Amino acid sequence: MTISNLIPADLRLTIDPISLGFSDTSELLQYPLPWIGQERAEIAARFGLGMDQPDYNLFVLGEVGSGRSSLLRQAMVAAAANRAPPPDLCYLHNFDAPERPLALRLPAGQGRLLRQLLARMTKSLLMEIPQCLGGQDFKAESERIKKIYKAEEAKAYAELDASAESRNFTIHREAGHIAFALLDEKGHIFTEDEALTLPKERRAEIERTEQELRVGITSYFEKIRPMERVMNEALAALQRQVVKPLLEHELQEIRIGLKKQIKDSVKLGAYLERVMQDVLDNLELFKVSDTDEENRQEELDRIMSRYRINLVVDNDGLNGAPVIIEDNPLFRSLFGSIEYQSENDVLVTNFTRIRAGSLLRAHGGFLMLHLRDLLADGLVWEKLRRLLRSGKLQIEEPGTAFASIMAVSLVPEAVDVEVKIILIGSRQQYYDLQEEDPEFARRFRAKVDFAESFSSSTETRRASAIFVSHTCKELGLPHFSAVAVACLLENSHRQVDDQSRQSAIFAGAEAVVMESAALCRTHAGRLVEAADVEAALRARILRHDYPEQRLQESIAEGEVLITMHGEKVGQLNSLTQVELGDYHFGFPVRVTACTFAGDDGLLNIEREVEMSGPIHDKGVLILQNYLAILFAHIAPLAFNASIVFEQEYHGVEGDSASCAELYVLLSSLSNLPLKQGIAVTGAVNQHGEVLPVGGINEKIEGYFRICETAGLDGNQGVLIPNRNRRHLMLEPKVIEAVAKGLFHIYTVEHASEGIQLLTGFPAGIADEAGNYPHDSVLGHAQQTLLGYRHACQESQHPKA
Repeated sequence: MTISNLIPADLRLTIDPISLGFSDTSELLQYPLPWIGQERAEIAARFGLGMDQPDYNLFVLGEVGSGRSSLLRQAMVAAAANRAPPPDLCYLHNFDAPERPLALRLPAGQGRLLRQLLARMTKSLLMEIPQCLGGQDFKAESERIKKIYKAEEAKAYAELDASAESRNFTIHREAGHIAFALLDEKGHIFTEDEALTLPKERRAEIERTEQELRVGITSYFEKIRPMERVMNEALAALQRQVVKPLLEHELQEIRIGLKKQIKDSVKLGAYLERVMQDVLDNLELFKVSDTDEENRQEELDRIMSRYRINLVVDNDGLNGAPVIIEDNPLFRSLFGSIEYQSENDVLVTNFTRIRAGSLLRAHGGFLMLHLRDLLADGLVWEKLRRLLRSGKLQIEEPGTAFASIMAVSLVPEAVDVEVKIILIGSRQQYYDLQEEDPEFARRFRAKVDFAESFSSSTETRRASAIFVSHTCKELGLPHFSAVAVACLLENSHRQVDDQSRQSAIFAGAEAVVMESAALCRTHAGRLVEAADVEAALRARILRHDYPEQRLQESIAEGEVLITMHGEKVGQLNSLTQVELGDYHFGFPVRVTACTFAGDDGLLNIEREVEMSGPIHDKGVLILQNYLAILFAHIAPLAFNASIVFEQEYHGVEGDSASCAELYVLLSSLSNLPLKQGIAVTGAVNQHGEVLPVGGINEKIEGYFRICETAGLDGNQGVLIPNRNRRHLMLEPKVIEAVAKGLFHIYTVEHASEGIQLLTGFPAGIADEAGNYPHDSVLGHAQQTLLGYRHACQESQHPKA
């Protein structure tokens, strides 16, 4: 077991610009942009997009900025190009139930053509039907039919008139009725007063005669009404006979115009037949009225509006399947809507006010949604679940149920929807959905998992350079030199704290590209150089490091107690990390321990006051167990110990301070001082092995800045787990100090190695009896523990 004192070459991965194989990124524009480090996600995406079976929707999970949306959009466009354009969707007037409009699917582009043909037919009918009904042949035949009726009607009227005259009555027509009056001997009409002067018997006779006339008049109307009905039917049949060839011609033109095979041809044929029947039933509206022309025109316009179509999805000119990116999936924008307008305090609508949503427009293609947006609206979530279960979409307007005024309901025909949904979410959302809603999760069988980082290689570095090249072209930025790209790649390794892996969060890389290019333009550079990239990174840190600066100032001013010189018993600097959203930094915290005789064991003060998290508590319990293993041969241990993080008021979480806690505890037990210039980070397991920790670069750099402010004397440094060596990507200033011997970075694999570095004494190896050498750290601690036991025994059994 040895301690490693790392050299500058171990502290950072340096990429040779020559190895990249280009001088600047303009040379890489000819290469397509690949899926960098996302081979698993690429294979899964192509599999899911290529599966035509139901329930193979895609759930894309990964971190924001990993390219999950942009790369899937690119894959969707590529997959859509190999598919045929989906059909158009129209809504038609339902002649049987106007409140239930009919849905009609037509081949792409045929919906627009049908709309044009129907509009042309409507215009033609408005012009040609009046001409047909005003033609000489039609008028002559109409007059003939009317003449026959008038002759029959005149004959019946003459018979009625003769009957009245024989009874001394005269009759005449009056506003569709027949009136009669009694005549005197001179042929004059009796007035009411004159009739009252007649004898009673005469008046009774007149009343009987009037009753007989009323019967005759009734008989007359009973005779002429069938005759009038026959005349009207004959006239209507004549109108139909004249207009029907025109209608048949117009409808045939529509059928001929729609050349492509139509899946809903039966439905379309039935609709056209109903159009013809409706026109024939309303031919009277095509005649100019002398009395109420305004109402006739209004009613005619209403009738003609039935023959329009509402083309809600128009795929004319579309090459391949549709690709829809829905960034605002509200109920109306996703599922469609029905528009209303207020008329006389009532909300009214019709089939022409139906609007399609993203799901209908994406039929036959692809629709991208973000899970977080869907979960924000319970109505959207529930309706999407029903859609995935049934495969049918019913357009509705949920708000009308809660409207303050009455509304005319409209229930459009539900339509089948075949769409491949690409749902974007986080890993946590994916697994929560798997657990909470298994039925919904079953509809997304294609899991596309985007990695946060990937193994670095020559291929991935070149692909990253191609990404930079395409970014510069798309955003109109100056290109990057090979040295600048190497600097970007090194920063990518730093983002994941790994010399062998690169960050897959390319949104961050894109931001650095834009900021570096902006700095390049300030000095009119032709290419972005490494100095521009480094300046952009420094500027970014400057925008975010105010909390870190204040903490460093508090240490420099003595408000926060950190000792970096000399030695002290039971005291050590532990390294911790602060995460503030998009900025992380490290700083030291003083850890102290006190031990004395007793039976309480190890006391974690943070835990007692509920300022520690479960992972930290777990680390302390592991530490306590490891200590018991070290001194199992003198068990039971009789000691009290307390460990505390000094001036820590915001809570402690994580086990990366386990090593530091062990060292201060052993120092207190052995009464051997620890070097205060060396800060420690690392977790320890039950066997004393030092485990890797996170944020290693931030911790080292944070402590280095504090030491630099206080003055580097060559005795300062950090002690880190050996398993963290590959994670080192330190800033050049630290590496320069290490090269000059002013700062040291030590690595250990076992906790015993670290205590030797900090005290100058060997940790100690137990003999066969389990005892440690007297001149070792554990040997001194063993003597102290034996003394504690003796003291406890003396207190329990004092001398007489």
